[in-house]
Amino acid sequence: MEFLVASAIGVLTAAGLYLVLRLRTFPVIMGTSLLTYAVNVFLFASGRLATGAPPILTDAERYTDPLPQALVLTAIVISFGMTAVVVMIALGAYLGADDDHVDDAPAGEDAR
Repeated sequence: MEFLVASAIGVLTAAGLYLVLRLRTFPVIMGTSLLTYAVNVFLFASGRLATGAPPILTDAERYTDPLPQALVLTAIVISFGMTAVVVMIALGAYLGADDDHVDDAPAGEDAR
């Protein structure tokens, strides 16, 4: 189980980094979303993967830690809000320039 979760985190991180390094705004937004999902799965897995375990409220030898679950829930809400902000900024940039290509060159220089 741990190998599967660690592999999923690695694949999400690799795909997210690849998309963040693209030169279009939509893949960058998708890459940051994938990185957010990778961090959320990592935070959730840090609370020990246990199936069928009661929460910490009972006197049990094996229990589930509720703190990573609360952190992931908070991170999901924050990432949804930030994704909405970034999408609106990218949409404004696209409507202003009629292109979603990310370019660091000044306006007078030829982009290569």
